[in-house]
Amino acid sequence: MQNICYIIGAYHGEAAVIRPAAGDFVIAADGGYKALQTLGVKADLVVGDFDSLGYVPAAEEVVQHPVRKDDTDTLLAIRLGLERGYKHFVITGAIGGRLDHTFANLQALLFLRDHGARGVLYGDGTVVTAVTNSSVAIEGKGVFSVFAVDPIARGVDLRNVSFPLENAELANSFPLGTSNEFLDGPATISISEGTLLVMWQAEQAELPEIIVTL
Repeated sequence: MQNICYIIGAYHGEAAVIRPAAGDFVIAADGGYKALQTLGVKADLVVGDFDSLGYVPAAEEVVQHPVRKDDTDTLLAIRLGLERGYKHFVITGAIGGRLDHTFANLQALLFLRDHGARGVLYGDGTVVTAVTNSSVAIEGKGVFSVFAVDPIARGVDLRNVSFPLENAELANSFPLGTSNEFLDGPATISISEGTLLVMWQAEQAELPEIIVTL
């Protein structure tokens, strides 16, 4: 199993339960430092402009940036994780709160893809990952949805789900993939050309199990 870079974001609506293993790396992005303190997890690095946190923490390694910058605090953290060689990212506190921040974090999944890595976002009981020209197997309960990022996503297969698809095309202007349902066992989502955003429901304590789907 690949080592994981955990990034803890500033939105604290629901702090995911994370259990870093040996070789994993934990980055607090600005206000995410408070969430880590609540969880009792130590940050290996803290990065940001600290406008959300309100102070510069006394952590072992702190990377401070000016408030006026191009990168979000989450993207700064992603860059640091990539520099350290990580290819699997779990970003919590990334969904919910301000809509523009959530959308920026969805774009960060594509940034990871473009840099040869894969990530999942978690927040407010929802997990999101991006799948490009490949497949992913996910386990969960209740509903999940898939959305095309490109104008047309081709060769979409959805298997072991209530509403299967085979070699389908999804458009980013029509939400056909909304509210599918899990059956028993993993659901498999495949795409031969393009990128899908895959979203599903998860509880805080289920996050370690989600990681194995990467």
